[in-house]
Amino acid sequence: MKNEGIAGTERFASPGKGRGLRAVKHFAVGDLVFACPAYSYVLTVNERGAHCEYCFTRKEGLSKCGKCKQAYYCEIDCQKGDWPMHKLECTAMCSYGENWCPSETVRLVARIIMKQKVTTERTQSERLLLLSEFEAHLDKLDSEKNEMNQTDIAALHHFYSRHIDFPDDQTLTVLFGQVNCNVYNVVTVWTHSHQSLMNHSCSPNVIVTYKGTVAEVRAVQDIQPGDEIFNSYIDLLYPTDDRNERLRDSYFFTCVCNECATRSKDGGKMALQKLSSPPQPEEVRKMVHYARNVIEEFRRAKHYKNILFPTICELSQEKMSSIFADTNVYVLHMMYQAMGVCLYMQDWDGAMSYGEKIIQPYSVHYPAYSLNVASMYLKLGRLYLGLERKTQGVKALKKAIAIMEVAHGKDHHYVTEVKQEVEELK
Repeated sequence: MKNEGIAGTERFASPGKGRGLRAVKHFAVGDLVFACPAYSYVLTVNERGAHCEYCFTRKEGLSKCGKCKQAYYCEIDCQKGDWPMHKLECTAMCSYGENWCPSETVRLVARIIMKQKVTTERTQSERLLLLSEFEAHLDKLDSEKNEMNQTDIAALHHFYSRHIDFPDDQTLTVLFGQVNCNVYNVVTVWTHSHQSLMNHSCSPNVIVTYKGTVAEVRAVQDIQPGDEIFNSYIDLLYPTDDRNERLRDSYFFTCVCNECATRSKDGGKMALQKLSSPPQPEEVRKMVHYARNVIEEFRRAKHYKNILFPTICELSQEKMSSIFADTNVYVLHMMYQAMGVCLYMQDWDGAMSYGEKIIQPYSVHYPAYSLNVASMYLKLGRLYLGLERKTQGVKALKKAIAIMEVAHGKDHHYVTEVKQEVEELK
């Protein structure tokens, strides 16, 4: 397998990391390194009705399944194409009604099992890495994660036992471990073997975006022949210790990339207020602990509909700002949450104000061509336009386009839509 590759890449033994993917040709910034269809995928329940279940096209006027009335499709061909997988859920959704509630992970595993039963040859998604080669890291799971795996297995049996002959529970435990370590989330949940072959770096040289059910990997740094191809597994806004805590918890390793070794951005990300009497190290440590706890709480649940959430946001931000500068990533996190509250409550001026405070620090803290930065420019641009600030709106949208053309490719429909938006403003 060592020398097998696709479109200028090859699988190799990466020192200290196990398997890896490296370039065998030069890729300039914005070049497509490779594209790979998903091995298996499901559309998240809260996106049903907005995207086609089969091709993931986002459009209005989708046609719903006549039986369950919960799955939506572009056209009859998409509905027929999805039937081998949708039939696993269609009858069950009708039978269980409102009690139909398997997680996206359970739904995905059900589809993988069904695909494995009908697939006899290596799929296009497995050109470099078989699904069976995915890491499961079962030996590193704590009791909570083991319990979650067992809960998922029970749910799989409960919702799908009439439709699937399951392998034994040990095989299912391994499969859930593999999926949990290698699944990718956008508006969908899916597995891509080539993505799983790329190792992590906090200074990645590629970015992964999606066109329908196909993952597209593009260079965001100049890549020379022999260079390893690195993706990022996590949100890169946060300082080194936070990133590595997340990596250890979810992927069971500590990153040793140059960014982590030098901590070159940590000073800016952890900026403090310029006070006449600087805070003591112990005060900073306690505030960091407080901020991490608040962020974890927000990560676990969305509170926008909670009437207390705006107050919680405001009080948390006020407390952090007593020590942290406005460019500190923990304060930025609270500003981002507050912006979400403003958008939900249709407080457009408030949302714009937060966006203006966020965008410049985001541009510094995130790597080049970050989609988090592009997304903020898009939100700001549309807020400006809605508030009749056309010049600023067009400027923000153009900055979003500049990032998206590299990350998504110039021919991606997202880029086309935003360009059309700008064109119509002339």
